[in-house]
Amino acid sequence: MTYLTTPIYYVNDLPHVGHAYTTVLADALARWERLAGRPARLVTGTDEHGAKVRRAAAEAGIAPATLAERTAGRFRATWDRLGIGYDEFVRTTSARHRETVTTLLTRVHDAGQFRPGRYDGRYCVGCEAYTAELVCAVHGRPTELVGEENWFFRLSEFARPLAEWFDRCPDAVRPASRRNEALGWLRRGLTDFSISRAGLDWGIPLPWDPTQVTYVWFDALGSYLTAAGWPGPEYSRWWPARHVIGKDILRFHAIYWPAILLAADLPLPERITVHGFLLQRGSKIAKSGERTVALDDLLDRFGPEGLRYHLLRDNPVGPDGEFSLGSVEARYNADLANSLGNLLSRVTALVVSRCAGTGPAPSRDSPLAPVAARWAEASADGWAAGQPSDALAAAWRLVAATNSYLVSAQPWRLPADSTEAATVLGDALEALRIVAVLAAPAVPETAERIWRQIGLDEYAPRVPDALAWGGYPGGRPVTRAAPLFPRLAAADRVG
Repeated sequence: MTYLTTPIYYVNDLPHVGHAYTTVLADALARWERLAGRPARLVTGTDEHGAKVRRAAAEAGIAPATLAERTAGRFRATWDRLGIGYDEFVRTTSARHRETVTTLLTRVHDAGQFRPGRYDGRYCVGCEAYTAELVCAVHGRPTELVGEENWFFRLSEFARPLAEWFDRCPDAVRPASRRNEALGWLRRGLTDFSISRAGLDWGIPLPWDPTQVTYVWFDALGSYLTAAGWPGPEYSRWWPARHVIGKDILRFHAIYWPAILLAADLPLPERITVHGFLLQRGSKIAKSGERTVALDDLLDRFGPEGLRYHLLRDNPVGPDGEFSLGSVEARYNADLANSLGNLLSRVTALVVSRCAGTGPAPSRDSPLAPVAARWAEASADGWAAGQPSDALAAAWRLVAATNSYLVSAQPWRLPADSTEAATVLGDALEALRIVAVLAAPAVPETAERIWRQIGLDEYAPRVPDALAWGGYPGGRPVTRAAPLFPRLAAADRVG
């Protein structure tokens, strides 16, 4: 069982391409798990409490609940359009989530891990985080001076057990650069942090002190337990979780969250996969005050699968990546329209003209067989390592090798119904079948379309068996394919 989560997104603003990257990444990793025959549950949702949401609602002249309902609907509609196969969309204003957080608070309180205290310091409303910075490095705006009586979580008591967890589970936070960043916080020492806010009525009240509401991050992190079914017994079917997050919330997930789970005597996360920022002109998208092209516009022009492919192919998990319309268009035309799209169109047309529309079986000793084995293994390794960029690069090496094979063999010059033409085209069909498996987590609808186009039945492959050469049975009806990804003309480009 694999339980994958995205962060839950603040409802103070609409979904943007940065949100899409995180969510597509988690969705692709969940799809790979299912391809491997492992049941996977994918959870996303919205974070609807806190000062940031309260202020955004006030600026819009509406109630926070109205803003939350409206924006949560936009997130759901966008994820549906983007083909995100989530199993649950959790909202922090739901009664179920309130019960989970109240139970978690009570459990940690009963364990003696909260203490009263006073917070005097700075706070970034944009990050919903206590900070020592005068100006937020992420938002570029001055932080606010806050002084109030709160309840604090005894984070300082968990430095040793957290260090032991990092030693025991070296792959718990990946990539290694992010693990080292988290270890740096541990080495510098941990300080207790406030888990409540006074004077804010938009949140979940503390069960032992209803004059205070739960700090939004304690509230939000509890959503992972909510969607797993905790405190009911069914949660153990899915827990522990694999979290997919951006680097800006690493401290909350790799330090605060494991400590809270330790305090509650609950299992720690299985894995935390951390990606970098998508940047536009050197600044984090939607945090710089300079908006990128609207996500709906990107989906209109490139389609859900064109955008999904670009986000995964051009952004290795870990470092920051620069986002531009030119890079989306270049990847769309080169990899999808030209390489893969042309391969499918060429092969299906040749099967119709040379083999009367019946797909030949591949040859066992095809020169493509060892090439397919090499790149299928590399692609599978990339998916398993949580690096879709590597996985897709390897899969497209097989696409390129198949195109080269066709150019070399020139089956269009061979007599129709000849053994030679059938051999070449059967090999190409088999390569397409394998590519349709390797590419499926990134472009699931495209993979199924290729599958059907080459005459195969319901799309239900399982790796690693489906990656072995010789799986295409032959004798299947093949029809000439319409373009998978029509090449973008200048008039089709996003302005």
